[in-house]
Amino acid sequence: MPIRYVSGDLFANEYKAQALAHGCNCKGAMGAGIAVGFRDRYPAMYEHYRQLCHAKPRQFNPSDVLLWKSEELPWVFNLATQESYGRTGATYEAIERSLELMKRQAEEEAIATIAMPRIGSGYGGLSWKKVRTIIERVFADWSGTLYVYEEYIPDPT
Repeated sequence: MPIRYVSGDLFANEYKAQALAHGCNCKGAMGAGIAVGFRDRYPAMYEHYRQLCHAKPRQFNPSDVLLWKSEELPWVFNLATQESYGRTGATYEAIERSLELMKRQAEEEAIATIAMPRIGSGYGGLSWKKVRTIIERVFADWSGTLYVYEEYIPDPT
């Protein structure tokens, strides 16, 4: 199986993932949870994401994926798992569709390793057991490796 469940600090990237991924809303806000870490570490990505969310018409909608490419790895997949921010916004449908799109984009970009947290089950408000089942179904036939951080342990360095 190409999925490994791990503990640690996603941003330490100890597995040298070519891309990191996380779930986010479509309102242009990364103000809670792990999204804050992405916002602070990738300010240009955050500004681009905000512009897409605030465009008329909006250019980042539920189930969409924004792949942020930079000069250095890791790149960042922003998965539109929920319409708005808050603890009840994520949907299983948006998670499944965005994961499918992320997998397809990873294949097109020759990304063989992705690391991500438990999406949709923290601030998104969904059952981790159900989200995990979706992840396993979507990535069952993927030739790469997906690292899912089930437990956050701060990097001591």
